[in-house]
Amino acid sequence: MSVHTLRTPHSSNTQEAVQQVKVHLAAALRLAVLDGFEEGIDNHFTVCVPGQTDQFFVLPFGLHWSEARASDMMIFNEAGQTIEGSGVVELSAQSIHAPLHRLTGAKVVLHTHQPWATALNMLQDNRLLPATQTAAFFHGRIAYDDTYTGLASSIEEGERLAHLMGDKTVLFMKNHGVVAIGDTVAQAYRRLYKLEKACQTQVLAMSTGQALNILSDDVIQRVLTPSGADRHPRGERERLYFEAMMRILDRTNPGYAD
Repeated sequence: MSVHTLRTPHSSNTQEAVQQVKVHLAAALRLAVLDGFEEGIDNHFTVCVPGQTDQFFVLPFGLHWSEARASDMMIFNEAGQTIEGSGVVELSAQSIHAPLHRLTGAKVVLHTHQPWATALNMLQDNRLLPATQTAAFFHGRIAYDDTYTGLASSIEEGERLAHLMGDKTVLFMKNHGVVAIGDTVAQAYRRLYKLEKACQTQVLAMSTGQALNILSDDVIQRVLTPSGADRHPRGERERLYFEAMMRILDRTNPGYAD
C-alpha cells in the first residue's frame, strides 16, 4: 500500500493497520517540525495500537521529531511499561496521554506547545473567538483548563484533564499548550494545524488594539452545518490534506515510513 493513500485496513489485517498507524504517526511528528509546532524532543503524539484500548504508540523520548520513523515507534501502557520497542515512556506522556485515551475514547492524542496557541493561552482571557471562518469550526468544541498545576507527573493529572475535556476535541491548557484528539492521525493533525492558524490570526488581530468583529450565531451555525452540496465531505478533506502533506515530506524530509 502506498504511504500516500489513507484508508481503513480490514480489521482482520492487523499487521497492515499497525504499519499504517506507525507511518502516519511518524509523518505527523515530522510535519509538526515543518509547521513549527515542536520543541525538539519534548511534547508527545500518541496513537492507540489497532485492536487495543490500553496500549499506545509513541516516539521514544530522546529522538528529535524531525527524525521520527515508523520503525522507531515503541508501545507503552498506562502503567508506564514498555510493551514493544526500545526506551522508557517519558513521565508526562504516560500521565497525560494514557488517561486521555482511556476516558475520552480518542484513538489519537496530540499535545504541543505550538507558539500561537500557547501565546493565546498566556492571556488571562484565552478564549478562541469565532471571528474567522477557521475559528468558527472550533466553536463549542474547545475545553479550557484554566489552572496550570506544573509538570504532569501523575495519572491523576491526566484524569483531571480528561474530565475537563469531556466530549470536546481540543483542550486549551492555560500557561502550557494545547491538546487535539481524533479518530485518525489525519483528523487530529488537521485539527491541530487549523487551530494554530486560528490562534495566529486572532493574536495578530488583537495586536492592532482594535475590537474584533465576532461572527453571529447564525453564521457560525451555517459554518458548522455540513452542506449537502459539498463535493468533499469533512473526512475526505482530512484524508486529502494529510496525503498532500506526506507528499511534501517526501520531497523535503523523506524516510518517515522506514
